[in-house]
Amino acid sequence: MIRKAFLMKLKPGMQAEYKKRHSPIWSSIEQVLKDHGVSNYSIFLHGEDALFAYVEMDSEELWGRIANTAECKEWWLYMKDLMLTNDDNSPVVTEMTEVFHLD
Repeated sequence: MIRKAFLMKLKPGMQAEYKKRHSPIWSSIEQVLKDHGVSNYSIFLHGEDALFAYVEMDSEELWGRIANTAECKEWWLYMKDLMLTNDDNSPVVTEMTEVFHLD
């Protein structure tokens, strides 16, 4: 199992809408994640605009393929008005390096 953590950033005042759009997340996105080996995925809000994400996955290759699905591209378009995004509408992500883990 591969563990990954990363940071994303909300635009000011978008906390409530971000939570609303994830409650619940689209079933199609949930299925794409599961179909691509994601078994555990959490996103936490820190302060007014910082998002911390933690995900467990089967492989980096499968994780990378999620971005090419129609469902993911539609989700990014749906969320782009709430977050800092790249030109392809994907969220701006800062990957984190694991320095400690305890099973």
